[in-house]
Amino acid sequence: MSAPAPTVVVLDYGSGNVRSAVRALERVGAQVELTADPDAVAAADGLVVPGVGAFAAVMTGLREVGAARMIERRLSGGRPVLGICVGQQVLFSAGVEHGERTEGLDQWPGVVERLDASVVPHMGWSTVTPPTDSVLFEGIADERFYFVHSYAARTAPDYARVTWATHGVEFVAAVENGALSATQFHPEKSGDAGAHLLRNWLATLR
Repeated sequence: MSAPAPTVVVLDYGSGNVRSAVRALERVGAQVELTADPDAVAAADGLVVPGVGAFAAVMTGLREVGAARMIERRLSGGRPVLGICVGQQVLFSAGVEHGERTEGLDQWPGVVERLDASVVPHMGWSTVTPPTDSVLFEGIADERFYFVHSYAARTAPDYARVTWATHGVEFVAAVENGALSATQFHPEKSGDAGAHLLRNWLATLR
């Protein structure tokens, strides 16, 4: 008898274009619900925190649904959380946009700032450099992933598994830290490599 499909909540706090994340997770075998209901978030095998747009706007939406408490409750029980794009950025201490600092969820030390590159935003396919013991990138360390962002974290805690990429400067492309993982790129828009990464993450939920 096959194992039941893992249940995943994609956190619904008003971020745009989350349907592609829902569909990508369904395609790789998850049973997905788009909601901000605290009981559903607590009960799910995995939680995905998507993020599109500005750091400050995403934090406003997250605060309105009480996301910080929901994420803390999951992590305190060792229950997996995956942030995507700005959903990775808000896990750091703060973000600075147009000279304005916005406090983040402060799961990791570091400040998200504008990329120092000749062309911003960074939009398109790029290679990444994961650590050899990465779980997310197992089997796909040499693949390319789809990025679209103007801001990124430039530092990450040395106690986490950190994946790097370069656009003008080196920046944090992904972080794996116990039950908490995140990617700056969009796995749901990264074709077969992104699907493989999502399957790797789903495997950690069982």
